Amino acid sequence: MKLKFLLLILTLLLFNCKNQMAPLYVGTYTSGESEGIYKIDFNTKTGEINNLLIVAKTKNPSFITYAPNKKYVYAVGEDDNGTLSSFKIEKNGELTFINRVKSFGGAPCHVSVNTMGTKLAVSNYVGGNLVLYDINNDGSLSDASQIFNHNTTNEKSHAHSAQFYKNDLYVADLGRNSVFEYQTNDNKSYTLKTEAILDTEKNAGPRHFVLTNNGQFIYIINELNSTITAAKRVNDAFELIHNKSTLSEEYTGKNACADIHLSKDERFLYGSNRGENSIAVFERNTETGEITKMQNMSTHGDWPRNFSLDPTGNFLLVANKKSNNISVFKVDTNTGKLSFLKDYKAPTPVCLLF
Repeated sequence: MKLKFLLLILTLLLFNCKNQMAPLYVGTYTSGESEGIYKIDFNTKTGEINNLLIVAKTKNPSFITYAPNKKYVYAVGEDDNGTLSSFKIEKNGELTFINRVKSFGGAPCHVSVNTMGTKLAVSNYVGGNLVLYDINNDGSLSDASQIFNHNTTNEKSHAHSAQFYKNDLYVADLGRNSVFEYQTNDNKSYTLKTEAILDTEKNAGPRHFVLTNNGQFIYIINELNSTITAAKRVNDAFELIHNKSTLSEEYTGKNACADIHLSKDERFLYGSNRGENSIAVFERNTETGEITKMQNMSTHGDWPRNFSLDPTGNFLLVANKKSNNISVFKVDTNTGKLSFLKDYKAPTPVCLLF
Protein backbone atom coordinates (compact mmCIF):
# COMPACT_ATOMS: atom_id res chain seq x y z
CA MET A 1 0.00 0.00 0.00
CA LYS A 2 2.82 2.39 0.91
CA LEU A 3 4.61 1.54 -2.34
CA LYS A 4 1.50 2.34 -4.39
CA PHE A 5 1.13 5.63 -2.55
CA LEU A 6 4.77 6.55 -3.22
CA LEU A 7 4.40 5.67 -6.90
CA LEU A 8 1.29 7.86 -7.09
CA ILE A 9 3.14 10.79 -5.51
CA LEU A 10 6.07 10.35 -7.90
CA THR A 11 3.71 10.21 -10.87
CA LEU A 12 1.98 13.43 -9.78
CA LEU A 13 5.31 15.16 -9.24
CA LEU A 14 6.53 14.15 -12.69
CA PHE A 15 3.24 15.27 -14.23
CA ASN A 16 3.43 18.66 -12.53
CA CYS A 17 7.06 19.12 -13.54
CA LYS A 18 6.20 18.34 -17.15
CA ASN A 19 3.21 20.70 -17.11
CA GLN A 20 5.24 23.63 -15.81
CA MET A 21 7.74 23.35 -18.68
CA ALA A 22 6.90 25.42 -21.77
CA PRO A 23 8.78 25.20 -25.07
CA LEU A 24 10.40 28.42 -26.21
CA TYR A 25 11.65 28.72 -29.78
CA VAL A 26 14.40 31.24 -30.51
CA GLY A 27 14.91 32.92 -33.88
CA THR A 28 18.43 34.18 -34.57
CA TYR A 29 20.86 35.74 -37.01
CA THR A 30 23.37 33.18 -38.26
CA SER A 31 26.31 35.44 -39.11
CA GLY A 32 28.01 34.43 -35.85
CA GLU A 33 27.82 31.22 -33.81
CA SER A 34 24.13 30.54 -34.41
CA GLU A 35 23.04 27.79 -36.78
CA GLY A 36 19.33 28.57 -37.02
CA ILE A 37 16.28 28.04 -34.77
CA TYR A 38 16.80 26.88 -31.20
CA LYS A 39 14.45 25.39 -28.61
CA ILE A 40 14.62 26.03 -24.89
CA ASP A 41 12.69 24.53 -21.96
CA PHE A 42 11.22 27.34 -19.87
CA ASN A 43 10.00 26.68 -16.34
CA THR A 44 6.78 28.67 -15.88
CA LYS A 45 6.99 28.29 -12.09
CA THR A 46 10.56 29.39 -11.46
CA GLY A 47 11.48 31.32 -14.62
CA GLU A 48 14.50 29.12 -15.24
CA ILE A 49 15.78 28.19 -18.71
CA ASN A 50 17.29 24.82 -19.63
CA ASN A 51 18.30 22.64 -22.59
CA LEU A 52 19.22 25.05 -25.37
CA LEU A 53 19.13 22.88 -28.51
CA ILE A 54 19.36 23.56 -32.24
CA VAL A 55 16.13 22.23 -33.81
CA ALA A 56 16.37 23.60 -37.36
CA LYS A 57 19.46 24.65 -39.29
CA THR A 58 18.41 27.55 -41.50
CA LYS A 59 19.85 30.92 -42.47
CA ASN A 60 18.84 34.09 -40.57
CA PRO A 61 15.48 33.02 -39.11
CA SER A 62 15.15 36.47 -37.53
CA PHE A 63 11.39 36.22 -37.06
CA ILE A 64 9.35 33.08 -36.43
CA THR A 65 5.68 32.39 -35.68
CA TYR A 66 3.30 29.50 -35.05
CA ALA A 67 0.38 28.24 -37.04
CA PRO A 68 -2.77 28.73 -34.89
CA ASN A 69 -2.87 24.99 -34.09
CA LYS A 70 0.81 25.08 -33.05
CA LYS A 71 1.62 22.16 -35.34
CA TYR A 72 3.83 24.25 -37.61
CA VAL A 73 6.41 27.03 -37.39
CA TYR A 74 7.07 29.60 -40.11
CA ALA A 75 10.38 31.45 -40.36
CA VAL A 76 11.73 34.24 -42.51
CA GLY A 77 15.15 33.91 -44.09
CA GLU A 78 16.32 37.51 -43.75
CA ASP A 79 18.71 37.96 -46.64
CA ASP A 80 19.07 39.97 -49.86
CA ASN A 81 17.24 37.14 -51.63
CA GLY A 82 14.61 36.66 -48.95
CA THR A 83 12.88 33.36 -48.23
CA LEU A 84 10.13 31.95 -46.08
CA SER A 85 10.27 28.41 -44.64
CA SER A 86 7.71 26.09 -43.08
CA PHE A 87 8.49 23.44 -40.46
CA LYS A 88 6.49 20.71 -38.77
CA ILE A 89 6.78 20.48 -34.98
CA GLU A 90 7.58 16.93 -33.89
CA LYS A 91 6.54 15.41 -30.56
CA ASN A 92 10.01 15.99 -29.13
CA GLY A 93 9.89 19.66 -30.16
CA GLU A 94 12.31 19.37 -33.05
CA LEU A 95 11.39 20.98 -36.36
CA THR A 96 11.14 19.06 -39.61
CA PHE A 97 11.58 21.10 -42.77
CA ILE A 98 8.53 21.12 -45.08
CA ASN A 99 9.21 23.62 -47.84
CA ARG A 100 10.69 27.01 -48.69
CA VAL A 101 9.42 29.80 -50.95
CA LYS A 102 10.75 33.16 -52.13
CA SER A 103 9.67 36.24 -50.15
CA PHE A 104 9.75 38.40 -53.32
CA GLY A 105 11.70 41.11 -51.54
CA GLY A 106 14.94 41.69 -49.70
CA ALA A 107 15.27 41.32 -45.91
CA PRO A 108 11.94 39.78 -44.88
CA CYS A 109 11.71 40.73 -41.20
CA HIS A 110 8.26 39.69 -39.99
CA VAL A 111 5.72 36.94 -40.61
CA SER A 112 2.15 36.52 -39.33
CA VAL A 113 -0.68 34.02 -39.84
CA ASN A 114 -4.45 34.59 -39.78
CA THR A 115 -6.57 32.90 -37.10
CA MET A 116 -7.88 30.28 -39.53
CA GLY A 117 -4.34 29.25 -40.45
CA THR A 118 -5.03 29.70 -44.16
CA LYS A 119 -3.14 32.92 -44.93
CA LEU A 120 0.36 34.14 -44.15
CA ALA A 121 1.76 37.67 -44.51
CA VAL A 122 5.44 38.55 -44.90
CA SER A 123 6.88 42.06 -44.57
CA ASN A 124 9.97 42.72 -46.70
CA TYR A 125 12.02 45.54 -45.20
CA VAL A 126 14.39 46.19 -48.11
CA GLY A 127 11.93 45.11 -50.77
CA GLY A 128 9.34 47.51 -49.39
CA ASN A 129 6.41 45.20 -49.98
CA LEU A 130 3.83 42.98 -48.33
CA VAL A 131 3.44 39.44 -49.67
CA LEU A 132 0.56 37.05 -48.97
CA TYR A 133 0.65 33.25 -49.23
CA ASP A 134 -1.94 30.49 -48.98
CA ILE A 135 -1.17 27.80 -46.40
CA ASN A 136 -1.91 24.22 -47.43
CA ASN A 137 -3.50 21.58 -45.18
CA ASP A 138 -0.12 19.95 -44.53
CA GLY A 139 1.37 23.26 -43.33
CA SER A 140 3.32 23.85 -46.53
CA LEU A 141 3.29 27.18 -48.32
CA SER A 142 1.99 27.76 -51.81
CA ASP A 143 3.46 30.36 -54.14
CA ALA A 144 2.66 33.99 -53.35
CA SER A 145 -1.00 34.82 -53.95
CA GLN A 146 -0.71 38.62 -53.70
CA ILE A 147 2.15 41.15 -53.66
CA PHE A 148 1.57 44.74 -52.54
CA ASN A 149 4.33 47.20 -53.42
CA HIS A 150 4.49 50.10 -50.94
CA ASN A 151 7.27 51.98 -52.75
CA THR A 152 6.46 55.22 -54.55
CA THR A 153 8.45 57.53 -56.79
CA ASN A 154 9.26 59.81 -53.87
CA GLU A 155 9.23 57.44 -50.89
CA LYS A 156 11.12 54.23 -50.17
CA SER A 157 9.08 51.71 -48.22
CA HIS A 158 10.39 49.63 -45.34
CA ALA A 159 7.50 47.32 -44.50
CA HIS A 160 8.26 46.06 -40.99
CA SER A 161 5.33 44.06 -39.58
CA ALA A 162 1.78 42.97 -40.34
CA GLN A 163 -1.13 41.58 -38.34
CA PHE A 164 -4.45 40.05 -39.30
CA TYR A 165 -7.53 41.13 -37.34
CA LYS A 166 -10.85 39.68 -38.46
CA ASN A 167 -11.31 40.95 -42.05
CA ASP A 168 -8.53 43.53 -41.73
CA LEU A 169 -4.80 43.29 -42.30
CA TYR A 170 -2.66 46.08 -40.83
CA VAL A 171 0.91 46.79 -41.94
CA ALA A 172 3.46 49.03 -40.20
CA ASP A 173 5.71 50.71 -42.77
CA LEU A 174 8.72 52.42 -41.22
CA GLY A 175 9.86 53.95 -44.52
CA ARG A 176 6.47 55.36 -45.48
CA ASN A 177 5.93 56.46 -41.85
CA SER A 178 2.43 55.01 -41.70
CA VAL A 179 0.26 52.02 -40.90
CA PHE A 180 -1.58 50.63 -43.93
CA GLU A 181 -4.91 48.81 -43.78
CA TYR A 182 -6.10 46.09 -46.15
CA GLN A 183 -9.47 44.34 -46.13
CA THR A 184 -11.01 41.12 -47.41
CA ASN A 185 -14.60 40.09 -48.04
CA ASP A 186 -13.95 36.45 -48.90
CA ASN A 187 -10.82 35.54 -46.87
CA LYS A 188 -9.09 34.88 -50.19
CA SER A 189 -7.89 38.20 -51.57
CA TYR A 190 -7.18 41.56 -49.94
CA THR A 191 -7.56 45.11 -51.22
CA LEU A 192 -6.05 48.33 -49.91
CA LYS A 193 -8.42 50.39 -47.77
CA THR A 194 -6.05 53.18 -46.70
CA GLU A 195 -2.32 53.95 -46.71
CA ALA A 196 -2.58 55.57 -43.28
CA ILE A 197 -5.03 54.60 -40.54
CA LEU A 198 -4.09 57.86 -38.75
CA ASP A 199 -1.64 60.74 -39.05
CA THR A 200 1.79 59.86 -37.68
CA GLU A 201 4.34 62.30 -36.29
CA LYS A 202 7.02 63.21 -38.83
CA ASN A 203 9.90 60.70 -38.95
CA ALA A 204 8.33 58.53 -36.25
CA GLY A 205 9.00 55.25 -38.06
CA PRO A 206 6.22 52.76 -37.14
CA ARG A 207 7.84 49.36 -36.57
CA HIS A 208 5.59 46.99 -34.60
CA PHE A 209 2.11 47.37 -33.13
CA VAL A 210 -0.44 45.59 -30.99
CA LEU A 211 -4.25 45.65 -31.05
CA THR A 212 -6.47 45.03 -28.04
CA ASN A 213 -8.56 41.87 -28.20
CA ASN A 214 -11.71 43.81 -29.10
CA GLY A 215 -9.89 45.77 -31.79
CA GLN A 216 -10.90 49.12 -30.31
CA PHE A 217 -7.37 50.33 -29.53
CA ILE A 218 -4.02 50.12 -31.31
CA TYR A 219 -0.55 50.85 -29.91
CA ILE A 220 2.27 51.50 -32.37
CA ILE A 221 5.93 51.56 -31.35
CA ASN A 222 7.94 54.01 -33.44
CA GLU A 223 11.58 53.13 -34.05
CA LEU A 224 12.93 56.50 -35.14
CA ASN A 225 11.55 58.91 -32.53
CA SER A 226 11.26 56.46 -29.60
CA THR A 227 7.55 56.87 -28.95
CA ILE A 228 4.40 54.80 -28.67
CA THR A 229 1.34 56.05 -30.51
CA ALA A 230 -1.96 55.22 -28.81
CA ALA A 231 -5.14 55.40 -30.90
CA LYS A 232 -8.78 54.35 -30.56
CA ARG A 233 -11.26 53.17 -33.13
CA VAL A 234 -13.96 55.70 -33.98
CA ASN A 235 -16.57 54.35 -36.37
CA ASP A 236 -14.50 52.80 -39.18
CA ALA A 237 -11.23 54.65 -38.53
CA PHE A 238 -8.69 55.36 -35.79
CA GLU A 239 -8.30 58.57 -33.81
CA LEU A 240 -5.11 59.62 -32.02
CA ILE A 241 -5.15 59.52 -28.22
CA HIS A 242 -1.55 60.60 -27.63
CA ASN A 243 2.12 59.87 -28.26
CA LYS A 244 4.31 58.87 -25.32
CA SER A 245 8.11 58.66 -25.11
CA THR A 246 9.59 55.25 -24.31
CA LEU A 247 12.77 56.73 -22.84
CA SER A 248 13.62 57.70 -19.28
CA GLU A 249 14.04 61.45 -18.74
CA GLU A 250 17.75 61.17 -17.93
CA TYR A 251 18.68 59.23 -21.07
CA THR A 252 20.12 61.42 -23.86
CA GLY A 253 21.84 58.90 -26.11
CA LYS A 254 20.78 57.38 -29.41
CA ASN A 255 17.91 54.92 -29.41
CA ALA A 256 15.82 52.77 -31.74
CA CYS A 257 12.60 51.19 -30.49
CA ALA A 258 11.81 47.62 -31.50
CA ASP A 259 9.05 45.44 -30.03
CA ILE A 260 5.74 45.97 -28.20
CA HIS A 261 3.35 43.72 -26.24
CA LEU A 262 0.27 43.96 -24.02
CA SER A 263 -0.16 42.02 -20.80
CA LYS A 264 -2.80 39.27 -20.79
CA ASP A 265 -5.32 41.44 -18.96
CA GLU A 266 -4.41 44.42 -21.21
CA ARG A 267 -3.75 46.65 -18.18
CA PHE A 268 -0.06 47.04 -18.99
CA LEU A 269 1.94 47.77 -22.12
CA TYR A 270 5.62 47.00 -22.73
CA GLY A 271 8.05 48.34 -25.34
CA SER A 272 11.76 47.73 -25.98
CA ASN A 273 14.47 50.37 -26.41
CA ARG A 274 17.66 49.53 -28.32
CA GLY A 275 20.26 52.04 -27.17
CA GLU A 276 18.92 52.78 -23.74
CA ASN A 277 18.65 48.96 -23.61
CA SER A 278 15.50 48.95 -21.55
CA ILE A 279 11.91 47.78 -21.40
CA ALA A 280 9.50 50.68 -20.97
CA VAL A 281 6.54 49.72 -18.80
CA PHE A 282 3.23 51.56 -19.14
CA GLU A 283 0.00 51.35 -17.20
CA ARG A 284 -3.01 51.34 -19.51
CA ASN A 285 -6.47 52.77 -18.86
CA THR A 286 -8.67 50.03 -20.29
CA GLU A 287 -11.58 52.44 -20.83
CA THR A 288 -9.88 55.44 -22.44
CA GLY A 289 -6.83 53.68 -23.88
CA GLU A 290 -4.45 56.24 -22.37
CA ILE A 291 -1.04 55.00 -21.20
CA THR A 292 1.23 56.24 -18.40
CA LYS A 293 4.88 55.23 -18.13
CA MET A 294 5.85 53.71 -14.79
CA GLN A 295 9.25 52.12 -15.30
CA ASN A 296 12.29 51.81 -17.55
CA MET A 297 13.92 48.51 -16.68
CA SER A 298 17.41 47.66 -17.92
CA THR A 299 17.40 44.59 -20.16
CA HIS A 300 20.74 43.44 -18.69
CA GLY A 301 22.03 43.09 -22.23
CA ASP A 302 22.65 44.97 -25.45
CA TRP A 303 20.14 45.63 -28.25
CA PRO A 304 16.77 44.12 -27.15
CA ARG A 305 15.30 43.48 -30.59
CA ASN A 306 12.44 41.26 -29.40
CA PHE A 307 10.80 40.15 -26.17
CA SER A 308 7.89 37.98 -25.08
CA LEU A 309 5.62 37.32 -22.12
CA ASP A 310 5.47 33.67 -21.08
CA PRO A 311 2.15 31.72 -21.27
CA THR A 312 1.32 32.47 -17.63
CA GLY A 313 1.95 36.21 -17.96
CA ASN A 314 4.16 36.03 -14.87
CA PHE A 315 7.47 36.36 -16.71
CA LEU A 316 8.89 38.55 -19.46
CA LEU A 317 11.88 37.39 -21.51
CA VAL A 318 14.11 39.65 -23.60
CA ALA A 319 16.30 38.68 -26.57
CA ASN A 320 19.45 40.83 -26.44
CA LYS A 321 20.97 40.54 -29.90
CA LYS A 322 24.44 42.08 -29.48
CA SER A 323 25.26 40.65 -26.04
CA ASN A 324 24.08 37.12 -26.97
CA ASN A 325 21.83 36.59 -23.99
CA ILE A 326 18.21 36.14 -22.96
CA SER A 327 17.17 38.01 -19.82
CA VAL A 328 14.32 36.79 -17.62
CA PHE A 329 12.17 39.16 -15.56
CA LYS A 330 9.43 38.51 -13.02
CA VAL A 331 6.22 40.45 -13.74
CA ASP A 332 4.30 41.95 -10.83
CA THR A 333 0.81 41.27 -12.15
CA ASN A 334 -0.67 43.92 -9.83
CA THR A 335 1.55 46.80 -10.94
CA GLY A 336 2.97 45.52 -14.23
CA LYS A 337 6.50 46.36 -13.09
CA LEU A 338 9.48 44.12 -13.80
CA SER A 339 12.21 42.72 -11.57
CA PHE A 340 15.31 41.05 -13.00
CA LEU A 341 15.90 37.38 -12.22
CA LYS A 342 18.71 36.02 -14.37
CA ASP A 343 20.15 35.97 -17.88
CA TYR A 344 21.20 33.05 -20.05
CA LYS A 345 23.63 32.82 -22.96
CA ALA A 346 22.15 32.28 -26.44
CA PRO A 347 23.66 32.85 -29.91
CA THR A 348 22.41 36.14 -31.41
CA PRO A 349 18.79 35.81 -30.18
CA VAL A 350 16.35 38.14 -31.96
CA CYS A 351 12.92 36.47 -31.70
CA LEU A 352 11.26 34.59 -28.82
CA LEU A 353 8.23 32.39 -29.52
CA PHE A 354 6.12 30.71 -26.82
